[in-house]
Amino acid sequence: MTESLTVPGSTNDDTGSLLSVPPNASVDEVVETVRAWIASTVPTAWVQAGRRGGPAAVREVRTRAEYEAWYPVFGRSGLVAATWPRAYGGLDLSPDAARRVEQELSPFNLGRLNPLGLNLAAPALFAHGTEEQRLRFLPPIVRNEEAWCQLFSEPGAGSDLASLATRAERDGDGWVITGQKVWTTWAHLSDWAVLLARTDVDVPKRQGLTYFLIHLHQPGVEVRPLRHMGGEVDFNEVFLNAARVPDTCLVGDVGAGWKVANSTLSGERQMVSGAGSGGVDRIGGSGVGYLIRLAKRRSAEAGASGWDDPVLRDEIVRLYCEERIREWTNQRVRSRARAGRPPGPESSVGKVHQGELNQRIQLAATSVLGMAATAWVGDLGDYAASLPHEVRGMLRSRANTIEGGTTEINKNILGERVLGLPREPDPYASLPWREVPRS
Repeated sequence: MTESLTVPGSTNDDTGSLLSVPPNASVDEVVETVRAWIASTVPTAWVQAGRRGGPAAVREVRTRAEYEAWYPVFGRSGLVAATWPRAYGGLDLSPDAARRVEQELSPFNLGRLNPLGLNLAAPALFAHGTEEQRLRFLPPIVRNEEAWCQLFSEPGAGSDLASLATRAERDGDGWVITGQKVWTTWAHLSDWAVLLARTDVDVPKRQGLTYFLIHLHQPGVEVRPLRHMGGEVDFNEVFLNAARVPDTCLVGDVGAGWKVANSTLSGERQMVSGAGSGGVDRIGGSGVGYLIRLAKRRSAEAGASGWDDPVLRDEIVRLYCEERIREWTNQRVRSRARAGRPPGPESSVGKVHQGELNQRIQLAATSVLGMAATAWVGDLGDYAASLPHEVRGMLRSRANTIEGGTTEINKNILGERVLGLPREPDPYASLPWREVPRS
């Protein structure tokens, strides 16, 4: 049994390969060090494209596979999470220095891989994990050596997450997990997951939950992909049948999982809040900037209507203004993280705005395409690959108002925790979980 409870992975110290930044370096000195790193380390074609035309130009000369192959160089530099301590894979930079560094990196489109590890697992580890857990898990997250996902939602516990039924039962020096999770983004690509499970059925639903880290490549874990209407696989259902978790992978106290989970949920809402969120672009880079370039390209085509259409141009400019407002709002939320505070309920502001706004942006992109968005040449045997980029983005955006907590739930959070309005009535809040009706 002891062998089965060993935490997989390496705890090797890799701080020696981090970018060399003197502890008392000024912001200007840090920027010069990063500029030298870019010149000597980032492939020349990417640097030239970035300086010529920014991220869009870089995407024209670099494939996703090429970036993933090069990414370990970025991960070992410490620049992926520059404000994190060096022992955790960062550079221990001040918020001001990190902001300047990001400005230097931004033209070269150096997006962060492993976003669920960086934005979901890491906040919980920083706020509630032990030092041993942070040293074990954070550096591989930064370097993208271990991919992460989130095992929270269940078939009978979506919006009311606290009613979840997956059980964790004590067994010697660890836990046995049994249950089912669903809508798990990228589980089929992940090595680890953050997991919320019930450890006590005789207390109210929020008091009987415990937060775990679970290794997915073990007996008792089955991942089944779910193909969405865009033809791709993003989501999965995960079945847990006596999967094991050692005590060393318990985050926070037994029964305090709801408190720990809020760190993850706030990070998730911030991650999917769009421009300026510091998270991941979940829908393929089709923001208003792309929409403007698409409209101008269509105007150059014979018989096509695009940027030269005043009505369409007015709509795009209106969307641009909203996107800028969203970016500034998200930057205020990010300032909490730079100050060492976890994301708060304010992250729901960006989430609510982003979900609906991105759907309108993606729909506008299909309007710019015109008939090309309703009929196209492609292989029906590979439906996902045959879809135009803009159509795929529009279909994928239908999930934006659901993922990361539905818009309705996030509006409740804003009303209660930001505006101070009375809580939504819950007649079952004080009942033991075993007495709460379930679907």
